[in-house]
Amino acid sequence: MNFGFSYIGLIWLIMLTVPNLIWTKNQPKDYDKYSSNENKILLAFERCGQVIVTTTALIFSDFNFKGFNFWFPVLAVSFILMVLYELSWIRYFRSEKTMQDYYKSFIGIPVAGATLPVIAFFLLGIYSGNIVMLAGTIILGIGHIGIHKQHEKEVNGPKKKKKLGVRIVTGFFKAICIILAVLIGGSFVFCIAVRNYRQISRAFTYKNGVNEQIYVQLNDQQEYITVSGKNTSNPVIISLHGGPGAPSTFSDYYWHDYLTDDYTVIAWDERGCGRTYYKNEKADPDNKTLTFEQQMSDLDALVDYARNRFGQDKVIIMGHSYGSFLGSRYVLAHPEKVSAYIGIGQVVNEKDYAGEVYSYEDALRIAKEKGDDTSEMEAAYKTFMSDMSLSNLIALRKLVEVYHPVTETADASTFPTITSPIAGVNDLRWFILELKTAFAGDTRFEQLQKPLDDRLMSFNGFETGDQYQMPVLFISGSCDWTCPVGLMQEYAEQIKAPRVKVSLIEGCGHSPMGQLPVQFTNEIKAFLKG
Repeated sequence: MNFGFSYIGLIWLIMLTVPNLIWTKNQPKDYDKYSSNENKILLAFERCGQVIVTTTALIFSDFNFKGFNFWFPVLAVSFILMVLYELSWIRYFRSEKTMQDYYKSFIGIPVAGATLPVIAFFLLGIYSGNIVMLAGTIILGIGHIGIHKQHEKEVNGPKKKKKLGVRIVTGFFKAICIILAVLIGGSFVFCIAVRNYRQISRAFTYKNGVNEQIYVQLNDQQEYITVSGKNTSNPVIISLHGGPGAPSTFSDYYWHDYLTDDYTVIAWDERGCGRTYYKNEKADPDNKTLTFEQQMSDLDALVDYARNRFGQDKVIIMGHSYGSFLGSRYVLAHPEKVSAYIGIGQVVNEKDYAGEVYSYEDALRIAKEKGDDTSEMEAAYKTFMSDMSLSNLIALRKLVEVYHPVTETADASTFPTITSPIAGVNDLRWFILELKTAFAGDTRFEQLQKPLDDRLMSFNGFETGDQYQMPVLFISGSCDWTCPVGLMQEYAEQIKAPRVKVSLIEGCGHSPMGQLPVQFTNEIKAFLKG
């Protein structure tokens, strides 16, 4: 939630207020007779809701237009409802202005003068992710719609009873619609409420430190980072996401927060993906500037930014999956700027998908020892080797994972991701692009990330003779077969470094921070302090 003037809120309030001001001079006959009998409790709800909605609509800038993005249809529907609200008033002003005219349904919507604006402002609350507006419209709706439904019954009298069969069918469908509306609306309200709580909580948690989501200039692009820490004089950790092209800045906050007592953590949407991609989409829609060397240069610029801003000679580089490939190559090239390296699910050998072959061969061995039919797995492997597309990789992994179960079932990441205080529309847009590639056969994501994929698929860490000049921690789930633990352990024994530690989080898979974040971050802190 962001404080600031909302011109959208002002427009909606003008659309709400002007017809009501005109109405004061055009009240229906005998209106006072009905208004004197209004339920005092409903009236209190109405007045309270009016104050909350009116104030909130003006003081939060989140309601303002954010472009034609994923949430724009919600704003558009809200506006359409306000237009219908105006039209319902026009119809009334052109009528005989009786109570029957006032409470006549409009395009099938009962008490449209109450229902339409309440729903419109509720949608505005969803569009902005503002729980105060949502709570205000619920309170307003209970009072305002309740009062006018009461008047409608008094004016029109009891409805003519329909046949029993018709009443049962219509009642059933009404009940289903109400249940669905409550479930969907309630889910939105709940998630937005938790999101707002997290936003407020983090504002207090980091009031003496730093809590930012910003774009910084890295070479020729504005690139997106998050920065969080309780003391800006603490050492800096730069966290690199996996993929390539799978940014997790919007969700990683939940485990980064366990580090921020002692460290300032910077997470980054790397060039060519996530918010960084959409920020630069007009200038580079097809990722023509994306190369591994360019990404290394961007990382170097980010490291310099962090060192200069926070007054640090060196930073800590921490990379997950693809990020461990990028991170390890960077620390080897720039040891003078790095105090420690942490590889999570360390990429060791991806040459021609060596890690996947390693995992497949182990699963095949286990399956044959059990006497299982391996024909489907072998066929999937042949298909993948002839066409190494993401969809074929996922199909193979589904069959291989049966023989490499993750025994730790804890999930600490899903709910924090859904209710993320820092998630934005472009995070969702990019995630949907990833899903379309994985499950709908769309190749756009693969095309955008191809330069990095090609580079990754040519990498074999066993051939590079790596010599690290800083302490190194390799940490992974003991059941990680995406970047196989066995390869990581072999690599750890081969490299040279002042100190090398291998830490396995028992029972976890490729992303142990998403399963046991406290244990995971404790291992990191213990290593860095040791």
